[in-house]
Amino acid sequence: MRRVCLLLPVIAFSLAAQGCAPLVSVGVHALSRHAALPESLITRDIAYVADGANNPAHRLDLYRAKAPGGPVLVFVHGGGWDSGDKQLRVGGVDVYANIGRFYAAHGITTAVINYRLQPATDWRGQVDDVRAAAHWMSAHASEWGSASPALFLMGHSAGGHLIAEVALDPSARPVIALRGAISVSGAALDLTDARTYELGEDVRYYAKRFRGADSTQAWRAAASPAALVTGAAPPFLVLCAAGESKGLQRQAQVFADVLAHAGVPVQRVVVPGESHSRMVLVLARADKAAVPAILRFLREH
Repeated sequence: MRRVCLLLPVIAFSLAAQGCAPLVSVGVHALSRHAALPESLITRDIAYVADGANNPAHRLDLYRAKAPGGPVLVFVHGGGWDSGDKQLRVGGVDVYANIGRFYAAHGITTAVINYRLQPATDWRGQVDDVRAAAHWMSAHASEWGSASPALFLMGHSAGGHLIAEVALDPSARPVIALRGAISVSGAALDLTDARTYELGEDVRYYAKRFRGADSTQAWRAAASPAALVTGAAPPFLVLCAAGESKGLQRQAQVFADVLAHAGVPVQRVVVPGESHSRMVLVLARADKAAVPAILRFLREH
């Protein structure tokens, strides 16, 4: 059975300490709610960099709001930095496409993107891809009636790490100003935090993805969005699930504390009744606590 890490919907299984478990479809239909959007408002497989015509990793699916002028959202999937795809289907449910349709139906034009996976590139290359997708959305916003869009980034799990890097690193930030960033069950937000590993996160898992040729411990700070926080950062919404591993809950808390200490507007919301994997399904359910928090954040900023 295919293995997935730190993101894809693993239903009826607990995530292992490093966030990996078999992908199964039990219960997906019970947890998901289909979001409807006319096909005329959906454009798939848009190349957001020049090689996207030949490289599926550099494509996005665009879900347009019916009325122009609303916020613009870029959603980044997770998958442990080495797996995942915008076209993921589990038990017949198109998990990420459903997120795109849901927010577009709520007036928010949304791009659901692919990006290069490790080992085809390293984490820095993945950050570059997210930045390029965000820049494409900004550059083309006038095509759907948003000449000066309010741009937001949202990512789940590993995607939560990548969007935080783009939002906080001036060298990675899109040319236009971001209005806000939403980290959902984010991983690797502060890799220097020793307590996270004491609570069960496996440092070897992260070292494999971020260390590279570094023979020291410097990779932990180099790959940590928390190390990039300054008072100039955009507002953040930090979501985690009450059923998340203790280590990932700790990451959300530490990251939110760093942002708050720097004077950055930040909201941390613990979503009751959900787990790391279920969170990606309830991102498209208005009756669950995550969605009201996200919609409120988008409208406030």
